[in-house]
Amino acid sequence: MWPIDCIEHKRDGKVLTKEEIHRFIDDYTAGRIADYQAAAWLMAVYLRGMTAEETTELTMAMARSGDIVDLSSIPGVKVDKHSTGGIADTTTLIVAPLVAAAGVPVAKMSGRGLGFTGGTADKLEAIPGFRIELPEDQFLQQVRRMGLALITQSGDIAPADKLLYALRDATGTVESIPLIASSIMSKKIASGADAIVLDVKYGDGAFMKTKEDARKLARMMVDIGRLAHKPTRAVITSMEAPLGTAIGNSLEVDEAVDALSGRGGRRLMEVVRAIGAQMLLVGGKAGSEAEGEQMIDDLVASGKGLAKFKEFVKAQGGSASWIGKRLLTKAPQMFTAVCTDEGYITEIHGRALGEIAMAMGAGRARKEDPIDPMVGIRLFKELGDSITAGEPLFTLYGKAGADMACIAQEIASHIIVQSQRPDHIEPVISEIIT
Repeated sequence: MWPIDCIEHKRDGKVLTKEEIHRFIDDYTAGRIADYQAAAWLMAVYLRGMTAEETTELTMAMARSGDIVDLSSIPGVKVDKHSTGGIADTTTLIVAPLVAAAGVPVAKMSGRGLGFTGGTADKLEAIPGFRIELPEDQFLQQVRRMGLALITQSGDIAPADKLLYALRDATGTVESIPLIASSIMSKKIASGADAIVLDVKYGDGAFMKTKEDARKLARMMVDIGRLAHKPTRAVITSMEAPLGTAIGNSLEVDEAVDALSGRGGRRLMEVVRAIGAQMLLVGGKAGSEAEGEQMIDDLVASGKGLAKFKEFVKAQGGSASWIGKRLLTKAPQMFTAVCTDEGYITEIHGRALGEIAMAMGAGRARKEDPIDPMVGIRLFKELGDSITAGEPLFTLYGKAGADMACIAQEIASHIIVQSQRPDHIEPVISEIIT
């Protein structure tokens, strides 16, 4: 009766054994279980949930369905960082070189963007000549030599997750915390890091809409890491407004350079400090969060983080001659909109801005869609800032022939200015789970 037994056990609310979970994943990956049977199993998991132990076994089964990257030849504690995705989230491009400059090796595999959130791989490919795909031996050699490499995820990493993810998308089972947690953590574990730091986002511009759901997901992933003997920490952050001020691939690279040069926005740098401090803690370079945050600040002030970013760009074939001298972004059209009111920025609808940028060509609706690296939006104000009439509100970077005035009018409708200072602004960081 296999695999019907496994489907029925979960349908009836039973706790699946390690053997059942691993056999189900192995058989599905090998094509011995039909999609309709896997879909029934996913729906049973969606409705009945999973224990932390079940979710860990599912994670490990998916991680072991393909290659496991071996980072043991690299000295030190290798730390990976993952974000659940959000608008204007440039954190990886800033925190990875800072942590590497502190002596914690960062060997990271990053994805491409799909939908209204950007992917780290797409941002880096905005840099002329940058190679986001490296052979594994070259990837490992670069981390040994300079402590940092960022590449796209190999097709052989957690293939079971790719199969199940596509099926979840088609069967209404995406929003299951055990399935989300195992999907993320299977790729992190297969990528070979010794420790993992997670940025789990919630709000308008994030996949998890409520703080409570983000907390549940974060706790489950931290539990998985612990049970898999991978020290894991999670920072829960708000995406009720864009994290940074740049939305678009080359624009976010420019923002990363600004941040590494000491000109980062307050919301973005708050998350950079928190994530960086946690990476330094699990990497054994800081003894407390306060010490870790101070180290991050010092690495920015000294220029060591920016120097590591330049070294990293050059190592992967990218042009670094522009860094510190001019902006990378060069769009056919630019349009700066000014504010017509006076008061305070009380709302910035990040998801709407992300969708506008995607429609302009900064993102892709389908995996095969091309990206224009130079288009996007650069905000001049953050949530809670004061503004006067006539002050620049944002600059729009567009393709040739785009109706810039019309797009700008749509963007402006998603930036709310009111005369009174907002009574409450959701903190960027609400909790750190260790």
